[in-house]
Amino acid sequence: MARFRRVFTPGATWFFTVAAARRRHLLTDLRVISAFGTAMREVRQTLSFSMPARVILPDHLHVIWTLPENDTDYPRRWSIIKRRTSQLAGLPPMARTCSMVARRESGLWQRRYWEHLIRDTDDLYRHIDYIHFNPVKHGHAEAPASWPYSSFARHLRTGTYPPDWRAAPDMETLDTGES
Repeated sequence: MARFRRVFTPGATWFFTVAAARRRHLLTDLRVISAFGTAMREVRQTLSFSMPARVILPDHLHVIWTLPENDTDYPRRWSIIKRRTSQLAGLPPMARTCSMVARRESGLWQRRYWEHLIRDTDDLYRHIDYIHFNPVKHGHAEAPASWPYSSFARHLRTGTYPPDWRAAPDMETLDTGES
């Protein structure tokens, strides 16, 4: 099995793609949405980070986090969030492989996730736009404002986006770990 090398940059801003196991459409189940929100709040109380943007789709999610100065430990945060979401969601037991049992995996999440170190302000804004347009891209909404599991509404309230905002034409050129 390949070993993945992760970059650890203190205080950095990161874009993440995290998928449901086997890309099953479970993440917008209200039990999972609620459990995920609770898990995020719990982790942020002890291992703080800011989250400028997020979107949850049926089979995957995207978030942007900025870690505190001198902190590099996003893997620990994801480990706790994924575990707590699985515990709190109360979903029926899922079939698990021997490998999943050995690694104490619930079957809700894919084992790995994809991360991208945000390089500069332009890169940050392109990824925030990508996050907010993602429900439209995947056919879950006709406009970003109509998708309930996104930070888009918060950005509308603060004036970051106009109500009729649509993504830039070059949005598809971003490498976001969705393939």
